[in-house]
Amino acid sequence: MKLVTTTQMRALEAAAVAAGATWAGLLRQAGTAVARRIAELGAGTDRLVILVGPGNNGGDALVAARWLQAAGRRITLIAVRPARADDWPLAECRAAGLEPLDGATLADGALRAALAEADGIIDGLLGTGATRPPGGALARLVAFANDSGRPVISIDIPSGLDADTGHAAGGAIRATHTIATGPIKRGCLLARGPALCGALESIALPIPPAALELVMSERLDATLARRLLPARPDDSYKGTFGTALVVAGSPAYPGAAGLASAAVARAGAGLVALATTRSTPAVGRIPEIILRALPDAEWGALGPAAADEVLILAQSAQAVLVGPGIGRDAPTVGFIQRLFGLEAARPRGAIGFRPGGAAEAAAAAGGTLPPLVVDADALSILGSLERDARDGGPHWWQRSAPGQIVITPHPGEMCRLLGRDALPDDRVALAAEAAQRWGHVVVLKDATTIIASPDGRTLLHPGANAALATAGTGDVLAGLITGLICQGLAPADAAVLGVYLHGAAGRLVRDDVGEMGALASDLLPRLPIAARRLRHGEDG
Repeated sequence: MKLVTTTQMRALEAAAVAAGATWAGLLRQAGTAVARRIAELGAGTDRLVILVGPGNNGGDALVAARWLQAAGRRITLIAVRPARADDWPLAECRAAGLEPLDGATLADGALRAALAEADGIIDGLLGTGATRPPGGALARLVAFANDSGRPVISIDIPSGLDADTGHAAGGAIRATHTIATGPIKRGCLLARGPALCGALESIALPIPPAALELVMSERLDATLARRLLPARPDDSYKGTFGTALVVAGSPAYPGAAGLASAAVARAGAGLVALATTRSTPAVGRIPEIILRALPDAEWGALGPAAADEVLILAQSAQAVLVGPGIGRDAPTVGFIQRLFGLEAARPRGAIGFRPGGAAEAAAAAGGTLPPLVVDADALSILGSLERDARDGGPHWWQRSAPGQIVITPHPGEMCRLLGRDALPDDRVALAAEAAQRWGHVVVLKDATTIIASPDGRTLLHPGANAALATAGTGDVLAGLITGLICQGLAPADAAVLGVYLHGAAGRLVRDDVGEMGALASDLLPRLPIAARRLRHGEDG
């Protein structure tokens, strides 16, 4: 399901016109398709108040009103629409006896009465062309619609919602249902978008497939995720599904190691080894996990010597996860420097190997590190090291073949990686630019998670869920992605499927346990259930 910005939608409409459509024809087709969908929804659509704004969104609403009236619905139009000689949708409504009430002068009592008599409200006030929050009469209609208690169906986007960022600086319609005309607008999945849009769907317009194919942003759904599920043949053995190495935990955060390594196993990896300091308690480590004790540089802290051992252990792994709960002590900074080969310049593509010592022995054995998933404390350390790189030192993202690292930052960690105080409104563009510049996969975690690949593709997963708002869920996601890489998925595909399954397991936790008091560990037994449901078409 493609997602577009306002600029991209205008370009797609222009491509449709260049291919033979007309602007009037596109408006008529959009309004008619929206009306048909409203009629299909059935209940609550017999008596409708349709709010009509000044632009093309209002034109869609007028076309829909005329069609719904012909289909037997009782329609009341309330419009804030300047008179124009070429306003053919309004002229057609008037010719059919649909004279709009003036939303700018209609008394409060009359407005409340009209809304009270309606089964539902159609919002056609403002579309993607609106550049400012609704004001004046438009703001008044938005407020009355929200206070009416009636279900609201928005055409294209809820009025007042920024179609690109999902922000709503002023008042915005709270829709129960949103029917996008053409591809869904990206802001519907970001920030306040999911809460304001309600149920979200789209109707097709005659856009040339070649033009639509150029849009690089999509919504992550079950259909897309299902195609990525790795096969699980019955004649397999543990080697079929790969070996993972998890570098995680410290005396202060032993649970992070347990959650991350268990998630790798629950994702389906054949064998999981947890590498952590000798001082880290084995809290939460399931019995199926192999333990590899690493030397302490200081009590409980990883250091450069531990990195040498990790580089050797990684030669027998198909994927490595590093970061959950390792802390940010000074020796651990040295551990990350050595692991990423940031101590001295070396050829691109040989991540983590420095001249001399155990790392040189590993390199001589013919190996480089397998794909990496980098999370939590490792990301914060890389952010601090990147400050030094901006002064002329090497960059962490230059130390591997393109596409072989998946980073999983939350917004604060992303700020540290980029040297910013805050992220901009357009986080999709930010993630895409970062993935292309770094040459690796970015999973920017939030209520709507953004997965950005080096090829410019972005996927959005609107998985807002209070049950996931608890410590450790990020460790589970990082482990899940690692376990999927072990089974042969490319890092970008593993990130996509991992984000989807993490969200699906979160929904199961919410359904079974509730939003309050759910734990990250509740996700673990539900990961394979989520995968089974996806495989058999039971999810989405």
